[in-house]
Amino acid sequence: AEGLVDKIDDQYRFAHDRIQEAAYNTIPAHKRCVIHFNYGFELSSLLIGEEDASASVLFTAVNQLNLGGPHAVQDKRKYVTAARLNLRAGKKAMEMSDYETAYSYFDCGISFLRKKHWEEHYTLSLEMFSLAARCAHTNGDHTSLKLLIAEVVTKAHFFEDKL
Repeated sequence: AEGLVDKIDDQYRFAHDRIQEAAYNTIPAHKRCVIHFNYGFELSSLLIGEEDASASVLFTAVNQLNLGGPHAVQDKRKYVTAARLNLRAGKKAMEMSDYETAYSYFDCGISFLRKKHWEEHYTLSLEMFSLAARCAHTNGDHTSLKLLIAEVVTKAHFFEDKL
């Protein structure tokens, strides 16, 4: 391992990013997804009860969850948690006027929702789809906007929710 890893103070680092990339690529793709998801989920525990938590911690945690994706979820209860964290990250991105990134978080959050999500998590689903539609509109993505609006119009319980 001489020359591959450097020790700086009490931390080890790869001597070159290509070495890190080669080591990373030795991990099978499915396991990498699970590692990313679990890392993001552990990072997200730092956010519990912290509504004003650092945006960088929130974005890092959610990006890791999304790198893992829904197929990396091993505990069914974590689907909704991942969707909620994407919703939170999307809202934070909107506050920063970054509607493309916000849309990406909402889109990933929607991918974590399971069948019957409109029945089981109505408020979460409505907010996720509505905000994604708002971002799609702002970004000029008319195709996504039409699909998102159609979903809300079809699934929303109340007339006010369809507006």
